[in-house]
Amino acid sequence: MRYISTRGGVEPITFSQAVMMGLATDGGLLLPEKIPTVDPKDLTAWAKLPFQELALEVMRPFVEPDIPAEDLKGLIDRSYAAFDHPKVTPVITPGNVQIMELFHGPTLAFKDVALQLLGNLFEYLLERDGGQLNILGATSGDTGSSAIYGVRGKAHINIFILHPHKRVSPIQERQMTSVLDDNVHNIAIKGTFDDGQSIVKGLFNDLDFKNKYSLGAVNSINWARILAQVVYYFYAWGQVSKGDSKVKIPFSVPTGNFGDIFAGYVAYRMGLPISRLILATNRNDILSRFAKTGTYEAGTVRPTMSPSMDIQVASNFERYLYYLLDEDSALLSEKMQGFAETGTLEVSAEKKAEVDQLITGCAVSEEETLEQIRTTFTETGYVLDPHTAVGVRAARDEPTAVCLATAHPAKFSEAVKKATGKEPELPAALADLMDRPTRVALLDAQQETIKAHMISTLD
Repeated sequence: MRYISTRGGVEPITFSQAVMMGLATDGGLLLPEKIPTVDPKDLTAWAKLPFQELALEVMRPFVEPDIPAEDLKGLIDRSYAAFDHPKVTPVITPGNVQIMELFHGPTLAFKDVALQLLGNLFEYLLERDGGQLNILGATSGDTGSSAIYGVRGKAHINIFILHPHKRVSPIQERQMTSVLDDNVHNIAIKGTFDDGQSIVKGLFNDLDFKNKYSLGAVNSINWARILAQVVYYFYAWGQVSKGDSKVKIPFSVPTGNFGDIFAGYVAYRMGLPISRLILATNRNDILSRFAKTGTYEAGTVRPTMSPSMDIQVASNFERYLYYLLDEDSALLSEKMQGFAETGTLEVSAEKKAEVDQLITGCAVSEEETLEQIRTTFTETGYVLDPHTAVGVRAARDEPTAVCLATAHPAKFSEAVKKATGKEPELPAALADLMDRPTRVALLDAQQETIKAHMISTLD
């Protein structure tokens, strides 16, 4: 499989090159030249596989021949050995709701599914091909700690993670800043996640700086992140359908950066029987507004109790837009340039109708989020984190939906306690988290400030 840019300015490259490049050198996002399709007979067979074996089958066509299947299997097995559930991403049914738990990794967030794999991929490629990698990423909460845990202590890798100062939960902040390995560098910026993401994109587009300091990406702009997340859609479908290819399932996806739901879209294009993707947002609703109106219009980020979705410019939306615009790189580039200049992007009524065939947008208020946590707990005893509650609430008219549970409730104890009157307990492995020493730099949200800090750290 070869990879191209949404903006058409990159000659086809290998999977390994795509992983190491992160953001395409023309400012676009990397995608496979074509999305492989899965035969219904294979779907039925795959439904019986353990998670790790399924991951190998789903990923192989995207990775070979660049990484041999035997090596890929070893990477997958190492990556998911760190999870505390034998199914890795089990589907459970508290009451009449189907929930896919994606928080059984080391940092209790769905990002672990992708970032444990990406960390091992980086290590494998650097050992195979030589070189040094300096990872740069911005986080709205969970990506940072998952990325840090994925690469902490690994040779030939440094990681710099930007998070918005005091705009992530205390648990999320401490999970990042308490990792003291020499190759881990936390930066709290005086601004929002969107400010951090803008800085990261700007530094990746500074090609001289990117090349001199071997920058790599772990945010969901890295294709390997998306690929790893595609797997659990297939796994959930297998658990629910028992391999009956006639069974179509809706998925409800709490999302801020469009990465998790885009993975579902890729699974759909591969042939997974998905009837609907419910795009669930909090009051930062740029994505759900697009799904409802066909207009993508940035607003002001408003803090919520589900901070990982406090985003107004969704990095992965460009990948979806590329397919919606019939893989027309020139038109896509024009649309993205217009959005950069005006903060608004529109699609035609015809294209809006295509969106409607698969995607439904739903914005969930703070009051509705608390109510959902409270109701689910009262009726079933099951505790939702606020992001998962957004997804469950958005799916209230889709009783057969599988709702993606993106984080352990203990990561957002304040919201859970407000809703239920009880504070969720941290798992034993993190029981002393808030007492651990920390290290972090507090800096202005300016590209040149971050650039100077990285140079002084690395030189």
